[in-house]
Amino acid sequence: MRILKRLNPIPGVRDFWSEFSRPNEYRWPVLVVSLLITGTLFYSFTSEKTYIPPAAPEVTYITSFDPDRTDEEIMASNIANQQRKDALAARQQQREELRKELYRELGRASGLDVDRMEAEIEADRESGEPSGAPSLSENPRADTAE
Repeated sequence: MRILKRLNPIPGVRDFWSEFSRPNEYRWPVLVVSLLITGTLFYSFTSEKTYIPPAAPEVTYITSFDPDRTDEEIMASNIANQQRKDALAARQQQREELRKELYRELGRASGLDVDRMEAEIEADRESGEPSGAPSLSENPRADTAE
C-alpha cells in the first residue's frame, strides 16, 4: 500500500488546479499551445497512411520463332547456329594466336627470353601456383612497416 501513496495523482491535480485558477494573463494561451502540441503529436503517431498496391505490369512476349515449327526445322536451325558459334570461336582463337605471336616478336625484339617465359607460365598453370609473384622472404619491404 505504500507505493500507492507515492503514485497518488490527486495532490498533483490539486496543485495544478490551484496554479491554474489563479488569475494569470498567459494561462489560456499556454493551455491552447500545449494542447495543440500534444494533439499534433498524437495525430502524427496515430494517423495511418494506406497506399494502393501498384497494378501488375502487363507482359508482352515477343516470339522470334514460328510456334508451329517442326522438329526438323528446329534441328536445322540449331545446327546452323552451332556452326556460326564454331566459326566465331575459331576466328577468336586465330585473333588470340596472332596477338600472342605479336607479343612474342615484341619480347624478342626487346631482348627477353620469350621461350623461357612461356615455359614458366605453362609450369605455373599446371601447378596452380604463380611463381612470378615474390614471396615475403624475397620482398625487401615486407619487414618494414609503412
